[in-house]
Amino acid sequence: MTAPHTLFRSVLYMPGSRERVLEKAKTLDVDALILDLEDAVTPDEKIMARELVCASVKGGGYGRRFVAIRINGSDTPWGADDLDAACAAAPDAILVPKVSSADDLVKIAARMQENGTDPKTRIWAMMETPLGILNAQEIARATPLLQTFIMGTNDLVNELFAAHTPDRAPVMTSLSICLLAARAYGLICVDGVYNAFKDNEGLRAACQQGRDMGFDGKTLIHPAQLAITNEVFAPSAEDIELAQAYVDAFEAAKAKGEGVAVVNGKIVENLHVDTARKLLGKAETIASVLGK
Repeated sequence: MTAPHTLFRSVLYMPGSRERVLEKAKTLDVDALILDLEDAVTPDEKIMARELVCASVKGGGYGRRFVAIRINGSDTPWGADDLDAACAAAPDAILVPKVSSADDLVKIAARMQENGTDPKTRIWAMMETPLGILNAQEIARATPLLQTFIMGTNDLVNELFAAHTPDRAPVMTSLSICLLAARAYGLICVDGVYNAFKDNEGLRAACQQGRDMGFDGKTLIHPAQLAITNEVFAPSAEDIELAQAYVDAFEAAKAKGEGVAVVNGKIVENLHVDTARKLLGKAETIASVLGK
């Protein structure tokens, strides 16, 4: 489970082969960073990127930002060495690509234990293959080290022979299955990327859809996407005001021995108050972490 102060509204991929980019990441208004050794790095730069990323993580300076290293798969020439090096670097998480079965993560967890990995380091799982989606429940309970599902919608669309559509209908079943598994087993679940990083209107719509589905946040491919994503995945002032009204009205009703309250002509029951308290808790966390 994630620490209470950790936020995942915005989770930004950063190419691990670019030192300047890794330094810039330390200044961005982002909740979590994925320092990438996989898709964003060419084969001839893999070893260099591994050394650069691990040195950067060991050097620190990322402040409140949660830092994950995405390693290459175990079926590649770099995967095993990536994992060992990431274990030694002790990031907040190691992101495993193309997880298709619980056994994939059981093996990762065993290797982390063999390496004496810092206990703070969690496992994140990329959910981006048809088999992985079908095995989401088993993957979600594979190991206590698992903290987060990261949706890999680009790979998923490709493997389904589907198309990217504004409503994301081709992957909606997959997204929902992973959300169900994540919520059933207490995991964080982060939505996939929005590829058109200059399309602010489209990004906002995608973030709103992901938020309304229940995702904790969204993965991003460019810093230009941060402001909108952080805004959409944070409670608005109106949300906070209404949530507080729900809590206050329900507490007043309870004091009178009543089981329900009424706010703006709507019935407020225990379920609504639980949701309101969660929203207020998220708002408090954001204010605390950002020093507001």
